[in-house]
Amino acid sequence: MQRRLTFPTALLLTVPPLMWAGNAVVGRLVKDAVPPMTLNLLRWSLALLILLPLGRAAFAAGSGALLHWRRYALLGLFGIGLYNSFQYLALQSSTPINVTLVAAGLPVWMMLVGRLFFGVPLRAWQAAGAALSIFGVLVVLSRGDWQQLAALRLVIGDLYMILATIAWSFYSWLLMQKKDVPALRADWAAFLLVQVLYGVLFSGAFTAVEWSVGAPRPISWSPAVWAALAFVALGPAVLAFRCWGAGVAKAGPAVGAFFVNLTPLFAALLSAAFLGEPPHLYHLLAFALIVGGIGVSAR
Repeated sequence: MQRRLTFPTALLLTVPPLMWAGNAVVGRLVKDAVPPMTLNLLRWSLALLILLPLGRAAFAAGSGALLHWRRYALLGLFGIGLYNSFQYLALQSSTPINVTLVAAGLPVWMMLVGRLFFGVPLRAWQAAGAALSIFGVLVVLSRGDWQQLAALRLVIGDLYMILATIAWSFYSWLLMQKKDVPALRADWAAFLLVQVLYGVLFSGAFTAVEWSVGAPRPISWSPAVWAALAFVALGPAVLAFRCWGAGVAKAGPAVGAFFVNLTPLFAALLSAAFLGEPPHLYHLLAFALIVGGIGVSAR
């Protein structure tokens, strides 16, 4: 079936990268008010409350939520517990532009994780594209100064974001395995809910470690912090997921992949507007290399 990209579908696919860029900017804005693991726990706990009435089918008999609990526990660990915790940890020392540019190299890590852990063959064009995208990530890590890279003077936040992207690669490959009850997989809210249930448990464990070992500062509650929590719970967690699923269903995953590349662009615009962190020339070079690598791999 031939799929056409209509204007309403384009709007649907534009919402997720805008929400994801906003999530990075908000995470940076509240970095001194809420510890990163705690922020992730609060975000997904609120998202859980939103999803409970929407995803009631997850608790129905025959949904498979209990039968395949190990699968959903892994999805919750990689997609909600590890990925988002590492991302908020990255934003403690790195900028939203850098974080989203490093995350834009996801297809590279998808290929490597798929080859090493899921037995997916790696073709020559994919390897060439991966090398090009990795070069773009190195531009971000070095801030355009190769002497920093040679001297290993790197920002720890960028390295945390690489770990986050690897975690999301495992999540994505697990997600592609068709082991779910069809009715559950077709219900976006129920399918997300079963993952969030386990993800909140892992996030709670990470937060407990954060408070017992790291001794973080107490949360600085304010109307701005409450607004930030409401945004990250409703926008990037629930709304983006729903719009992405609906948009990809209409336009296909190949078209949707191009819209993901809007995330660093939105992050640059939002960072300049709300954080006073304008993009630099090396960001543009890195963006071109990463997207170019993805394009080569897509052959």
